[in-house]
Amino acid sequence: MNSWPITLDDIRGAHKMLAGVARVTPMEGSRHLSAMIGSPVHLKCENLQRTGSFKLRGAYVRIAGLSPDERAAGVVAASAGNHAQGVALAATTLGVRSTVFMPVAAPLPKVAATRDYGAQVRLFGENFDATLAAALEYAETTGAVVIHPFDHQDVVAGQGTVGLEILEQCPEVRTVLVGVGGGGLLAGIATAVKALRPDVRVVGVQAAGAAAYPPSLRAGRPVSLEGFSTMADGIQVGRPGDIPFEIVSKLADGVLTVSESSLAQAQLICLERCKLVVEPAGASTVAALLEHADRLEGPVVAVLSGGNVDPLLLQRVLRHGMVVAGRYLSLRLRITDRPGALASLLGALTRVDANVVDVAHVRTDPKLDLGEAEVDLHLETKGPEHCDAVVSELRKAGYTVLRQS
Repeated sequence: MNSWPITLDDIRGAHKMLAGVARVTPMEGSRHLSAMIGSPVHLKCENLQRTGSFKLRGAYVRIAGLSPDERAAGVVAASAGNHAQGVALAATTLGVRSTVFMPVAAPLPKVAATRDYGAQVRLFGENFDATLAAALEYAETTGAVVIHPFDHQDVVAGQGTVGLEILEQCPEVRTVLVGVGGGGLLAGIATAVKALRPDVRVVGVQAAGAAAYPPSLRAGRPVSLEGFSTMADGIQVGRPGDIPFEIVSKLADGVLTVSESSLAQAQLICLERCKLVVEPAGASTVAALLEHADRLEGPVVAVLSGGNVDPLLLQRVLRHGMVVAGRYLSLRLRITDRPGALASLLGALTRVDANVVDVAHVRTDPKLDLGEAEVDLHLETKGPEHCDAVVSELRKAGYTVLRQS
């Protein structure tokens, strides 16, 4: 084994191994994002990879490297989504039996997809730690090989093939943005890019609510977060992997953090302006463009790491993104409870060109005086200035605005 975890030769070998298995995903330019930051932006679309994320790359290289006896014992993994699907397809392609433990609350589409790719799925645990413990116990009793989502040399080498493709598809790149959970993708891309183009900056991106890398880099060792929460479940990891951390701490050019609001807005931009379905973790690099454009030298390549998003979560996130962009307004108003009052309110909204999405009319509530009613409104608007104009017009018309969001 090399003293350094992985080398450029390891990644090149992984790239040859993945030929015909993993897609060379497209690189798409974005005029909208380029205009927004004043520099060319290109999107590396791993959301269009088989299984919907980059995870197939590392999982396949890891399983392909098993001995015949290890393959015969089968493999096991714990995951709520992308890694589960990558392991399932990789194992099935290589003729290896796979068992994947998933939390009981895992999104149904991800559970169904993992089964469709050929894995035996076992739902266990309310959180990932409990699910992982069950997978490790299964490995101990059956001899199945645990396929870790990021903390293994072969997995990092497989993910590093994304870096080779980036340099080939966009040789003029100056900055590469990579979403970070445990760090396998960032470590792999940094290894490939820095070996071939040390002048290119490779920058990680984490959700602020689950950012284990910044304190770990300051401490010089992996540090566990006491608590963490983000909508970007694909990068919601409480501790960096030992192998990725060793590489990231030496080769990466820093790790930025982004807010939940920026994640939602970035996902909306990907869908509306780039015509790409991207999960919150995959949109983290676009969120970094929104928050940190002044720190990024272009041309920039933003890796969209995955597109496996639960439709219910997508609905909530997109609505939040519209709120952040000033295109969705929720109001609670107090009006008089008399015939025609609601119609008059809706007429006032028509005059300011606000589109009513939903309305709830409450007439019987202990908090209301006789002759009063409350109305909850959800409106589509045209931006922050339009939101202000709507609220101003309603107040001028004599309506009491109780709540605005």
